[in-house]
Amino acid sequence: MSLLSVEGLSVSYGANPVLRNVSLAIEPGEIVTIVGPNGSGKTSLLKAIIGAARPASGRVSLKKGLKIGYVPQRLHIDQTLPITVERFLRLGENVSRADCKAALEAAGVKDLLKRQMSQLSGGQFQRVLLARALINRPDILLLDEATQGLDQLGSAAFYQQIEDVRRDTGCAVLMISHELHVVMSASDRVVCLNGHVCCEGTPAVVATAPEYRALFGTGTGGALALYRHEHDHGHDHDHPQSHEAAK
Repeated sequence: MSLLSVEGLSVSYGANPVLRNVSLAIEPGEIVTIVGPNGSGKTSLLKAIIGAARPASGRVSLKKGLKIGYVPQRLHIDQTLPITVERFLRLGENVSRADCKAALEAAGVKDLLKRQMSQLSGGQFQRVLLARALINRPDILLLDEATQGLDQLGSAAFYQQIEDVRRDTGCAVLMISHELHVVMSASDRVVCLNGHVCCEGTPAVVATAPEYRALFGTGTGGALALYRHEHDHGHDHDHPQSHEAAK
C-alpha cells in the first residue's frame, strides 16, 4: 500500500489556480523529488499533503497511522532568544534527552545538543531542523528546498545525509529541489511540476522528456551526464550522492 496518494488535486489561492489535477503516490522507502520552475505549485503540493492548504478539488490519502517528518524551506528564530538545540528539539513534544541525541546523530550533528540556536551555521541549522523532523521516527520525510542558502558543498553533504537516513531507517523521502544535479544522482523517481504533472519517471527518463527540456532547457544535459557517468562507472566513491548508493 502507498504511504500517501494524491488524486486529482487542485489548489487555488483566491481566483488563482496553482495546481490542476495533480496525481501521484509515494511508496515505502523511495526517494521522490519534485522539480519545477518558480510558481509551479511545488510548495503548495507539500502544504496540501500536510493539511496546511485546502484542496479546491481532489484528495490526499494517507496510510493509516502514517508519521510524517517535515523540514521547511526556512525557519526564523529571534537571534536574541536564548534557546539551546536541546530545548528547541523538545518544544511542544514529549521528547527525552535520549531522543534528542539519537535524532541529532541521525542528522549528522551529534555534538550540537548544548549549542545555542543563534550560534549555528546555516548548514548546522538545517541539520537541526532535520533532527527535529526525525524525532518521531517518521515513515516519510518531506523536505521543501531544505538546502536553500547553503553552498554547493553544504547542499551535497545535506543530501548525502538524507540518503543515509533512508538507508538506516527505511523511511521514504519526498523533496522539492531546484538543484538538478542532486535530482539526477539522489532520486529514485522525479516528478516535473508546472501547475500540473508535466512528466515523471526515473531521472534518466525525465531528463530526456520534451516537457522537462521545455522548462529547463537543453543545458540540463550536464545533470543527465553526471547521472549516466555514475550509473556507468559503478557509482564510484567520488560521487557520494549516487543513485545506487541510495538503494
